[in-house]
Amino acid sequence: MRDAGTDPELRDLIRRFVVPGRRHLRLGGSVLRLSGPERDLFARELVRAAREITPAELGILLDGGWRERRTASWLVAVAGRTEFRNRIGDLLLASAGPYGGAHCLTLATFGTSADAVLVCTYLDRYLHADLGYDRTFALGTLLHLDAVLGTERASTYLADGGLWQQWAEATPNRVLDPHEYRQVVDQLCSFAAECADLFAASAAEHSTCG
Repeated sequence: MRDAGTDPELRDLIRRFVVPGRRHLRLGGSVLRLSGPERDLFARELVRAAREITPAELGILLDGGWRERRTASWLVAVAGRTEFRNRIGDLLLASAGPYGGAHCLTLATFGTSADAVLVCTYLDRYLHADLGYDRTFALGTLLHLDAVLGTERASTYLADGGLWQQWAEATPNRVLDPHEYRQVVDQLCSFAAECADLFAASAAEHSTCG
């Protein structure tokens, strides 16, 4: 992991892409509370950042701390940079902190079977242990992907006696409704899709101007 305290290159990227407008804190559930001009402005600024950052710079942010990884995951999602799929999956599986929702969200926006497999790999590991974070968000993501793909992968976890029930019984104080989280994932994906459309339009505009 790169440390902003000793890494001037990472520090510069944080200044440029992570902290403007407290972006790293607003990405996630907070973005759903934005409306009207504030939402539009935030989306445009996010799209501008996704357009300006390079793949190499995204890789550096993904090597940083939680705020850098969260921001980079969103920028990857907005730009549709599927070449980062396995990197995002590895970060989710590492479960280095309670911020894996951004990685789940990115996989949800990619929306393929390969992304569902990565989420399943996470659930297979962490529904067996009192370790890791974001299980409910991950299962909500899998429910979202099932709806997109016409699959039923989540049903294996939610079945009577399945991994979700086993984990829920072992850790009742941590259990939330994955179906409610699926609604959150749906809404975040909708916002990300709006940003992706703006990104595509801006890329086409710059290509025409070029």
